[in-house]
Amino acid sequence: MMKTPKTVTAVIIGAGNRGKDVYGQYAQIYPDKIKIIAVAEPNEIRRREFASQHNLQADRIYESWETLLAEPKIADVAIITTQDRLHTQPSLQAMEMGYQVLLEKPMAPNLKECVQLVKKANETGSQLRIAHVLRYTEFFQTLKSLITNGRIGEIMTIDLRENISYYHYAHSFVRGNWNNLKKSSPMILAKSCHDLDLLYWLVGVPAKFISSFGSLLHFHPGNAPVGATTRCLDGCLATTSCKYYAPRIYIDIIPLLRIAIKSTSREVRILANLALHRPRIFNFLKRYIPSFRRIENYDGWPVSVITDDLSISGKWKALETTDYGKCVYFSENDVVDHQVVNIEFENKVTATFTMHGFSYEEGRTIRVDGTTGTIIGEFLDSGPKLTLYDHFEGSETIVLDQSIGVDTQSGHGGGDFRLMRSFIDSIRDNTNGDLLTSAKASLESHILAFASEESRLKKKVVSLEEFKKNAFSEN
Repeated sequence: MMKTPKTVTAVIIGAGNRGKDVYGQYAQIYPDKIKIIAVAEPNEIRRREFASQHNLQADRIYESWETLLAEPKIADVAIITTQDRLHTQPSLQAMEMGYQVLLEKPMAPNLKECVQLVKKANETGSQLRIAHVLRYTEFFQTLKSLITNGRIGEIMTIDLRENISYYHYAHSFVRGNWNNLKKSSPMILAKSCHDLDLLYWLVGVPAKFISSFGSLLHFHPGNAPVGATTRCLDGCLATTSCKYYAPRIYIDIIPLLRIAIKSTSREVRILANLALHRPRIFNFLKRYIPSFRRIENYDGWPVSVITDDLSISGKWKALETTDYGKCVYFSENDVVDHQVVNIEFENKVTATFTMHGFSYEEGRTIRVDGTTGTIIGEFLDSGPKLTLYDHFEGSETIVLDQSIGVDTQSGHGGGDFRLMRSFIDSIRDNTNGDLLTSAKASLESHILAFASEESRLKKKVVSLEEFKKNAFSEN
């Protein structure tokens, strides 16, 4: 008789967007796989909401990770989704106590703490899985398979771009939690450690040399439009011409409606088109048709981040009082808004990576050239697509596109839930699973990020051998 796999128990440290809406949602959808039995979250509203969603007992609801981890070990897994600078200590303590740990990326805001985490995982034998979810997507796994199976011959070069949509960049990196180095981490680490991890994984060997350039070029007072005020609702004269006007993004959700126009749902397309192009008709109809009020009642990302009160009045209050209502040209941001990275790997393969915050459409694009073929890929909001070009045959083959049953049940092109599935199954089966994103594997991409930042700041080519030698000698 086959033994039924155990249900993994977990504690969540940090019940924000990733903790509640991604990993918490996975537990709600798959209660036979994982059961969350405790939460640590300093925000009372989020703490109460999370506890209610998962039917937590009163003595399993904590205001801080310190109080939760002061208890004896109560679960199999600790899922840590705090802000970047609060990753290290709870992770170290959880591993010391015997928890298996899933840690949101980036591992830590500096290399010293990243190395500490890897060493602790080795010492304790705990699994430390880093949430580099893109490795788990069907898109990038298919791309990796094409390269590994020699479909383009010997790989020569990769060109990867992270095209952050203008409103996403303004939301997260100008107004949001990752806008300032003192409270988060460098942009190349906070946002693009995913991409550096992908390059390392696709090439298959460590990097040898790296150089980088970038700056904060646009989002500063010198580029503010005439008549702009420090807050969007303080009488700004550019409300009808500024694409960053806060109500346009968080109340009218214009950027999201433009994505919705491309939806496979006919109803969603009709609603989005009416709201964008026939606002008077839309506002009239919404009085009588409840489904039309879905737009003004929208409470998903990025609106879900600006306030815990997602009523219409709550959203307006957030724009009057929080950083999400600030003018993007008068915020406290200091991270770059564009950056390029050039890499030579140990096998002489070269790669370029570009990150910028001004795209019309969210997503990544990639080109991989080999001795016998080329792969061109689009990993966009509108759907993933991979095309293989054979040099000898002159053929063009669509290997993957959005119409071939791509797993997009969860965010990041399905990667969020695929990561959780892999992590939970490895614990249920008492194995280390594929460990695609172990701490040791993820450390390499973090080293690339820190080396890129050193290159950018010091305007020099960085030798990874010397950089690692110096970094590890200090640790």
